[in-house]
Amino acid sequence: MMAPSKLIVPSAEPAADGNVLRITPQSAGWSYVGFEVYRLQAGQSLKRETGEQEACLVLLSGLADAATSGSKWERIGERMSVFEEKPPYAVYVPSGDAYELTALTEVELAVCLAPGKGSHAARLIAPSDIEVEIRGKGNAQRRIHQILPEQKEADSLLVVEVFTPNGHWSSYPPHKHDEDNLPDESYLEETYYHKVQPEHGFAIQRVYTDDRSLDETMAVRNGEAVLVPKGYHPVSAPPGYDVYYLNVMAGPVRTWKFHNDPDHEWIFKEWAK
Repeated sequence: MMAPSKLIVPSAEPAADGNVLRITPQSAGWSYVGFEVYRLQAGQSLKRETGEQEACLVLLSGLADAATSGSKWERIGERMSVFEEKPPYAVYVPSGDAYELTALTEVELAVCLAPGKGSHAARLIAPSDIEVEIRGKGNAQRRIHQILPEQKEADSLLVVEVFTPNGHWSSYPPHKHDEDNLPDESYLEETYYHKVQPEHGFAIQRVYTDDRSLDETMAVRNGEAVLVPKGYHPVSAPPGYDVYYLNVMAGPVRTWKFHNDPDHEWIFKEWAK
């Protein structure tokens, strides 16, 4: 039975290792995507073995040194807030490897996880490696940073971040990717990790299926995550509040093929005019 959509609330205080949010396939009730967030103080280190999973470490904010079993990168990071809208630094770590990240300032780190095959070497993903795209039109226009798209090497992971200006919609018009029906549609589990500016605001996210067996609308606060096991999943940023989210997707085939909600597909035709 497929898991329902869920809203995941972070811990009020970081654990000893800095963890404030953790999603595993077991806790989500699905098979592929794991996601963790850490808040590290300057001088604090996070050290992990990847085991059977590959990882993409995304520096949401702050500066750090990073290393894997065979590589080392010093003083990576640039932005102190995701809302600077600069592309991030990230590190890809294959399965069967290990990593250590040491914070040089306060750091917010996202750890994106999915099954790995050890097919690719560890590497630094610098801001200059990340494609920036403006997607949508009018009040559905938003900014996309392609951190780990399907054109870049990985076994399972797809990672992207999105900036939705206040008063705008994104992941819109609504689309889904919950059927293993290639070449038309791929099955991809997905997490949304939200940040809101100012922090006391909220975003709205709806997750729904054609038959409405799943139909949930959530008010999502800063630092919360939404699980999307199936269905359409648009996001709205209320007036006055800019919204950021980090998406992690994975499934049996590493490709993003989506299906638009036919009720709202007419909007693309209006944009084309």
